[in-house]
Amino acid sequence: MKILFITDNFPPEVNAPATRTYEHCLEWIKEGAEITIITCAPNFTHGKVYEGYSNRFFSTEYKDGIKIIRVWSYITANEGFVKRVLDYLSFAFMTFWVGLFQKHDVIVATSPQFFTTWTASALSKIRRTPWIFELRDLWPESIKTVGAMKQGKAIDILEKIELWLYKDADKVIPVTNAFKTNLIARGIDENKIDVITNGSNVELFAPRQKDTELLATLGLEGKFIIGYIGTHGMAHSLDFIVNSLKDVKNKNIHFLFVGDGAMKETILSIAKDLSLSNISFHAPVSKDDVPKYLSIIDVSLAPLKKSDTFKTVIPSKIFEASAMLKPTLLGVQGQAQEIIQEYHAGLCFIPEDKTDFLNTLNKLADSKEIYQDLQVGCAKLAKAYDRKVLAKSMLNLIVDTAENR
Repeated sequence: MKILFITDNFPPEVNAPATRTYEHCLEWIKEGAEITIITCAPNFTHGKVYEGYSNRFFSTEYKDGIKIIRVWSYITANEGFVKRVLDYLSFAFMTFWVGLFQKHDVIVATSPQFFTTWTASALSKIRRTPWIFELRDLWPESIKTVGAMKQGKAIDILEKIELWLYKDADKVIPVTNAFKTNLIARGIDENKIDVITNGSNVELFAPRQKDTELLATLGLEGKFIIGYIGTHGMAHSLDFIVNSLKDVKNKNIHFLFVGDGAMKETILSIAKDLSLSNISFHAPVSKDDVPKYLSIIDVSLAPLKKSDTFKTVIPSKIFEASAMLKPTLLGVQGQAQEIIQEYHAGLCFIPEDKTDFLNTLNKLADSKEIYQDLQVGCAKLAKAYDRKVLAKSMLNLIVDTAENR
């Protein structure tokens, strides 16, 4: 089975789409699949090409048996709607022309942004091969939610294109059941929708002792550490979190933010203005180093803005944290909350509700009994969402789609 996979993000980038795609591909190769990835020069999140790479017209490399084709695109930081759309469109255009000459039996295109799926649809028509829409985000709905764009004619047009793409795809694979429910309510045939959730790499993210050297380097020995490791984006409500920290009374609680993104400078400014001493910021780290940083935290923080849109989202960090027996402090309602509560793998607070956030935080920090009980739940959650098992399930869907068109 020859799979052509179109994605904006791929290692060495370390965000959730890049990691999911890479880890799935590793499992598919073990099952005998041949994978060609079309992506761009790594540049997330600052819109600057990583050292050792260049934004060339076309280049090919191989990693762990995966053929990786990188194409030129208009690269910009992950901020500013018009520039980002130019980024997405240029990547889609270049991918189309390169994709025409790649041997494949099936095409998979992944969101969050859905211009990758425009390319997959066009290639499918010309090459007469099936294509699959991997749905990681309800775009353009999410850009309205974070305030990047208001409802208007442009959004109306994008939403019509979005629905057409769902209908055009041979298979839609959303990452949450809530996404599936949303699509069915909007008229998409439920028989073409199969959910493959995010999960955890239980080998990479395995329980381990705290990295004492790292703790000493960061000056956080003896602290009860709440860690946020990931993209500091507009959707993540990190400004709310930082603004709330002035009211944290327990001097032993310390917040560690690791990563970068569109909101990084804003939250740094808030912390400075409030003269906060209970938070530290760290630059992004490689995926292989994330477990080291997870080892030193006590609780993983996973907030999002309060919105009905985000009730359909499941932050991937809850799976990685659970695999390392780190309970989640979750500020997301909807399906993510249901999972955390089902497995008792963390505690939930009402998004952007300071009183509830502080009360829930204190409950985690003050009770060893509650904390240890949550660690038992973390182990159960990680086992239920083993990424290797999920990857094989997705490959079965891809093969069935290709063979039964």
